[in-house]
Amino acid sequence: MSSRRALQIAVAVLGLVPVGAGLAGAWLGPAMVGVAGAASTPSLDSHMRYLSGLLLGIGLAFWSLIPRIEARGGAFRLLTAIVFVGGLARLSEVFREGLPPLPMLFGLGMELLVTPLLCFWQARVARLGAGMPRA
Repeated sequence: MSSRRALQIAVAVLGLVPVGAGLAGAWLGPAMVGVAGAASTPSLDSHMRYLSGLLLGIGLAFWSLIPRIEARGGAFRLLTAIVFVGGLARLSEVFREGLPPLPMLFGLGMELLVTPLLCFWQARVARLGAGMPRA
């Protein structure tokens, strides 16, 4: 299997995370993370659903890059930067409040480790596709 095809498959599979979490958050609101009833407010609910919609959009945007992934470096880097900045915001909370539950740690790992690694992989695939030497 080519590196390009492996990257396409990885982005397709890993894209299930933001798409699934985005859909769940948009549908369930704060109940997705165990906040419901009196603990939820209209402001919290609205913000959670909005951010979940953004997450869904980011996942769909990554998926849109799959067919010509080797030629979509600029878009891939932009999406990676957005995800990484979100991960930094989540990480800042770890230093203030301590470790979050496991699903949130999984998200943090995706944001700060997996997505940047995919971005480096995409750059490598683009270089190889253009016939440039490996760096």
